[in-house]
Amino acid sequence: MPALRPRHLCSVAAALALTVTAPATAATADDTSPAALREVMFVGNNWDGTADVIKSTGDFAKVGHLDVIPDKDQRMAEINADPIKWIYFMAIRNGVGEGHDQFVDDMYSTPDGRSVVVSRPSFADVVSIDLATGSVNWRFPVSGYRSDHMAVSPDGTRVAVSASLSNTVHVLDIVTGKQLGSFKTGDKPHENIFTKDGKYIWNMSIGDVNTALDDPGWDWTKGDRHITVVDATTYKQVKVIDMRERLDAFGLKDFSDAVRPAVFAPDESKLYFQVSFFNGFFEYDVASDKITRMKTLPKNPATSTDRTTWVNDSRHHGISMNPSGTRLCVAGTMDDYATVVDRATLQEGPLVTASKPYWATVSGDGKDCIVSESGADQVTAIDFATGEKVTSVPVGDHPQRVRLGHVRSDWTGPSTN
Repeated sequence: MPALRPRHLCSVAAALALTVTAPATAATADDTSPAALREVMFVGNNWDGTADVIKSTGDFAKVGHLDVIPDKDQRMAEINADPIKWIYFMAIRNGVGEGHDQFVDDMYSTPDGRSVVVSRPSFADVVSIDLATGSVNWRFPVSGYRSDHMAVSPDGTRVAVSASLSNTVHVLDIVTGKQLGSFKTGDKPHENIFTKDGKYIWNMSIGDVNTALDDPGWDWTKGDRHITVVDATTYKQVKVIDMRERLDAFGLKDFSDAVRPAVFAPDESKLYFQVSFFNGFFEYDVASDKITRMKTLPKNPATSTDRTTWVNDSRHHGISMNPSGTRLCVAGTMDDYATVVDRATLQEGPLVTASKPYWATVSGDGKDCIVSESGADQVTAIDFATGEKVTSVPVGDHPQRVRLGHVRSDWTGPSTN
């Protein structure tokens, strides 16, 4: 999310929040001056089609509320008029949507704080919403029939979005919505991460996560899953990392190789990532191209052992790191907790009760981990230093992605609300 001072790169899936440095735009100095902008957090309420905007630090109180599907009637008319679009729309609702429409997956504000760019899976698009009026600035239909996770470049000018049903990532100009380039991935591209120098994009493909063939013996049916690294200028492939080979070398042949949310260490020498079905995470050394450590986190005794009951194959989904790189924060999605882990020892702290936490990111001051409790419709702050809960703030229906961003200093919501 664009910021006005250097920050470490942290992520989602998302979620990692990706924090970046944004220069002033060419409009006027006032547009992006610190006095004109306010740092906030955007919380995407996936089943609502709304975003709550909250303070980025302190009590995380609500600043404003935004409808991210103001064009819903038009989009639904198009879907109902096209049998193929309707089939995919319903498949998303009854599959990954858990019986609900997916109206907001990811979002990033523009550097001037005037708009927010949102990926909308059920509408298979990316839109820019004017924060002053709540109207659509531009719309980009992705290839295929579903949009997913996004990432913003360190200078705040480009946004990368996964088109999960066409195995493609589109890279767009964040102001105009014009496509600057695209690249192919493995099956079902998911998380995207720009390196902090802006030179590369890492994409993680997760394969088919909504089938019932979840036993390790059927893992081969889940598709081609790998990390694709591309040049962020030419969008040409630089490297492919198949974690199947790395997991096998680590002695974990029965583990899924579907890389879920991930986060780089501040110097980007290590990548910490989650995989399908696993209550924990791995450490991957970029230089040696090897998995170096594994952390298994506690299981909740109340969690079903039937893997087909775990939402979209994700036992744990959400990982972030504090700016100094000393603590990780993990969302234990199906185990209903979140916890802070010491990066040096991999010792976890208190297990903070949370209802289906779906994402983990970092507060504006870097002191707290913010998790979205999709099962309780709230976001919860956890102190990185103590591992203890700080506060919870109610939001809309099924919050998922949470991203740092900016609004105008006097913004409290669109004038049309």
